[in-house]
Amino acid sequence: MGLIDTLKREVTFISALSRTNKWMKDLSPDSQVLLPDNWEAICDQHNPKPAIIFEGKTWTYGQFDSRANRYAHWAVSIGLKAGDVVALFMQNRPDYLAAWYGLTKVGVVVALINHNLQGPSLLHCVSVAKSKAVIVGVELADLWKTIDGQLEGVSVWAAGGLMPNANDLDRSLNAQSHKRPSRAHREMLTAKDPCLYVYTSGTTGNPKAATLSHMRTQGMSRSFIAATKTNASDRVYCPLPLYHGTGGICGVGLVFNTGATLVLRRKFSATQFWDDIVDNGCTVFAYIGELFRYLVSVPPHEKEQAHKLKSCFGNGLRADVWTRAQERFKIPLIVEFYGSTEGNVSFINVEGKLGAVGRVPSYLKKRFNVELVRFDIEEEKPIRNAEGFCERCDHDEVGEAIGKIDTTNVRARFDGYANDKAASERKLLRDVFEPGDLYFRTGDLLKQDKLGYFYFVDRIGDTYRWKSENVSTNEVGEVLCMFQGIDQANVYGVDVPHADGRAGMAVILAPQPLDLEALSAHVRTELPSYAIPLFLRFQTEVEVTGTFKYRKVDLVKAGFDPAFIADPMVWMNPETRRYEPLTPEVYAAIQRGDVRY
Repeated sequence: MGLIDTLKREVTFISALSRTNKWMKDLSPDSQVLLPDNWEAICDQHNPKPAIIFEGKTWTYGQFDSRANRYAHWAVSIGLKAGDVVALFMQNRPDYLAAWYGLTKVGVVVALINHNLQGPSLLHCVSVAKSKAVIVGVELADLWKTIDGQLEGVSVWAAGGLMPNANDLDRSLNAQSHKRPSRAHREMLTAKDPCLYVYTSGTTGNPKAATLSHMRTQGMSRSFIAATKTNASDRVYCPLPLYHGTGGICGVGLVFNTGATLVLRRKFSATQFWDDIVDNGCTVFAYIGELFRYLVSVPPHEKEQAHKLKSCFGNGLRADVWTRAQERFKIPLIVEFYGSTEGNVSFINVEGKLGAVGRVPSYLKKRFNVELVRFDIEEEKPIRNAEGFCERCDHDEVGEAIGKIDTTNVRARFDGYANDKAASERKLLRDVFEPGDLYFRTGDLLKQDKLGYFYFVDRIGDTYRWKSENVSTNEVGEVLCMFQGIDQANVYGVDVPHADGRAGMAVILAPQPLDLEALSAHVRTELPSYAIPLFLRFQTEVEVTGTFKYRKVDLVKAGFDPAFIADPMVWMNPETRRYEPLTPEVYAAIQRGDVRY
């Protein structure tokens, strides 16, 4: 890389970092300026301007704020006070945002519930937040019915219509004032007090309620303004679920911190995506994980290059899809980031570096709280040296990302999980480099190159060992998806009798039958022998969470027994080195140890 390129890279990075820091400089845990104070100021400044466009209807900033005020007065009318919790169970629509914004005006904490949940998981999420009331969108009545009557002391309010065993929220809201409630309802709060509960994805069990203070919510909502270059003239498209941090806080925050306009969709649609973008004049959008993979898998759309987009932001974009998406859709800037709702480790790839999730150059290392430490894959914990301390990784060495906790810094805090001290404690790493220091465990494996770029490798628990080697499910999945005809690949490790470690297995989503001989040759060429998946399971639909993350727990338990799995499966025959049908006879031979790998 030449001197000019190096200078351009550093100027771009430092400029973006400086502009981002300007948005964060007023945030302090002891500040009495809360999120609703910030948003009320924006609503006043942009009162007649469109705030939200949804299904052909427009809400101005003034209308949005007035609607939020009704929710605030409703909360007071039913006896709620600062610190009480209301669970919000509703699909994407403007009232979703008006509800939680309005409730924060009177200090009420809002638990944002995944609108795909039902039964025990739904009951758990409402209960763990210690909710005193629940707002249920009537479109979710069937899901709510699975736990109806199982919550004691919790009032249920139906929004958007009537529902059995629920109060009529619409009627109550119509009776409330549209004027702002007194700030006295929240004057006892500071920015370190809870604002929202946002739940983890639940890929490994029941979702945990991450506590987002006002300071953290403010910080998240401002994080991408500088990187995406968003201003009041922009239109921000959000097809992501509002219960999730990327869309519901970061994406929405681009709007309500700048005076831009939010173009909101009820649910993501790959076939209608470009119509929405072009017809509404969108200039920025938010993405999660597989959204781009869905977009590149559908036939070309006549409007996919007729847009006015200047940037998009999100996380989980694999390098192979990144290249295809940028070439096909001509999006000027893709801002990939790394971070979790509750965590204190975050990066933003402001330069559009392919495959990277962010960067910390060596000359700014002390300004960031992140470290990569050596990790034992089998024990699933950081490696300790003879002195009992962790060891920092070298360049290009894979390790767990950890973040030093600083309660005074908006980016370095960890506020834990609501009413779950045990889960909060499991995320802490003590005595890391010296006695008494304290770090947050991300649970993710990353690596960093010599220029400071970070690359996501895998989730801890997803990486497995086979033939005494560490195998990244993420990297194997990328190779599988390079093969023509494979739309998605969910890779995991399974136990095989008479063998150490776990063998690779993948659920494959392919619309048409695959050429198994060609696929066999592809994995032999592109993967080291120990990383080749030994078993493939073909499905017409891959199960994901509401935020497009793969579910693996049940797949691992199911293994590869054809007696219990109806999906077609193949195995890598070690003698022919080809994928062949996995029959009950083959399975029995593997169980007996007749097949050796």
